[in-house]
Amino acid sequence: MTHQGETAPTAAMLAIGDELLSGRTKDRNIAHLASVLTLTGIDLKEVRIVADDQGAIVDALNALRGRYDHVFTSGGIGPTHDDITAEAVTLAFGLPLIQHPEAMDRLARHYASRDLPFTEARMRMARTPEGATLIDNPVSVAPGFQVGNVFVMAGVPGIFTAMLDNVLPTLPGGPVMQSASVACPFGEGDIGGPLAEIQRQHPGTAIGSYPRFDGQRYSTELVIRSRDADALSAAREAVEAMIDGLKAKAA
Repeated sequence: MTHQGETAPTAAMLAIGDELLSGRTKDRNIAHLASVLTLTGIDLKEVRIVADDQGAIVDALNALRGRYDHVFTSGGIGPTHDDITAEAVTLAFGLPLIQHPEAMDRLARHYASRDLPFTEARMRMARTPEGATLIDNPVSVAPGFQVGNVFVMAGVPGIFTAMLDNVLPTLPGGPVMQSASVACPFGEGDIGGPLAEIQRQHPGTAIGSYPRFDGQRYSTELVIRSRDADALSAAREAVEAMIDGLKAKAA
């Protein structure tokens, strides 16, 4: 059993790339990160999306890394000129930018095994702040890296997911969030007042309402979340009693 006094580590995500802001690419990494962090007992508190702009990346990263326990970035660590995340992270931490020796070795062996030249562009994928720790990439070899509480990973969803799988086991989690869903045949306008009172009486929970319309009438799905099983159960009973009361009045 978990208790209301227990807190979970906090996290933020910084998604980087002009293509995300232009709509050319639909981000899939945010939803994946949110789901796996919830299962790990880490609260994703904030997500920012910024362009391939060094100043914007530095400003966002410095704001997030001082506020949350962990920061996960995606995008901008490839071989092209607009892959500038490594430089931006280096600036944010005030460290020298280097070609990480181990990353260089991994990439050199990888391209040699494929009989491909290890070009300057490909060497860009070995750049990290001095002192960074590599994040393994089992998909395409080019690693991500960690510096401080920041985890820098690729934007390609399959690679991001693989890198994240290597990172999560190293992080301490907290009590896992539990949830319960209650179907409500009334619209939000009918339940807003009573639901707010239930939320006030059950501060150890978070109650969300999600309206639905089937073409004829409105209904609402109510989702109760808590890290305390007893608090979750008590709030659920209160919500169900509210619904039963409204049904009785409507009968």
